[in-house]
Amino acid sequence: MSTEPKKLLKPSPKIIDSHVHIWSSDLKKYPPAAGFTQKDYWFPKFTVDDLLKHCRPLGVTRFNLVQMTWYGLNHRYILDTIASSPKNFVGTGIVQAITDVAGPSPKRTMLALAKAGIVAFRIRGKSTRPLFKMGKQWMDHSGYNEMFRTGADHNLSLSFLMKPSDLPELNRMCTRFPDTPVILDHMGGIGFKGDVKNDQLSALCRMAQHPKVLVKIGAFWTQGSKKPPHLELLPAIKRIIDSFGPDRCMWESASGHFPLYPSEQRYKAGLKLIQDHADFLNPSEKEQLLFRTAQRLFFCDSLVTN
Repeated sequence: MSTEPKKLLKPSPKIIDSHVHIWSSDLKKYPPAAGFTQKDYWFPKFTVDDLLKHCRPLGVTRFNLVQMTWYGLNHRYILDTIASSPKNFVGTGIVQAITDVAGPSPKRTMLALAKAGIVAFRIRGKSTRPLFKMGKQWMDHSGYNEMFRTGADHNLSLSFLMKPSDLPELNRMCTRFPDTPVILDHMGGIGFKGDVKNDQLSALCRMAQHPKVLVKIGAFWTQGSKKPPHLELLPAIKRIIDSFGPDRCMWESASGHFPLYPSEQRYKAGLKLIQDHADFLNPSEKEQLLFRTAQRLFFCDSLVTN
């Protein structure tokens, strides 16, 4: 009989990981969505226990849980985890922007999930949805307008998985909806194919003109050489933080993407890049990046939706 998720943590605001994935091998309690099987999982499981095993010794005690694709719109696993310890866990969910009468409106879904601790909502860019035929203005739809308005009205973030080629369309939407909190996952997708290109970095930094846009600094194992200690990424990280300011940047591990064996080493390397090697940051700025930005965004009382 499954005993997960467990309440394993005492609130201790040291470091917040703004982006992790978890999933269960308990297919009866947490089944994959229709069309998915366990064969689609990156590996059989990456549970709360697996996550905490290598995070707690490093002082990471709070997490933003990003919904796994193979769970579809069923958020039960991360919702159960959040309910087990709401001071330690929040969530980023998946909401359909484009739907019909068979499903609720994006606003209704966002507000219902927000009451249970899901305070951000992932949107894929055009580049990460290659099977869809979309024009340059791929968010030109009433559903996306509704999501942006709901985010602005209720302090709920829209979290974008995208590549730099998607930034012009996001720039258009941020101009139309300047009060909507927006998060760029994985440093806006720069450096995924190797070295960080200057034009990509410049395009990302231009998004700093929108005061409500924030950037997750992390997923270093997907960028540049993709190997620890990731020192070649420091100039790009410095430029991003200089553009947005530490108060609009937050650290992420993107844990869950890599196999269990090297995950501890990769997790530690991603954290040490900020703690030990980013010498252009003073202690207060490192605290901002590792804790205070995510605390303000994900764990503040104003996120409770009535």
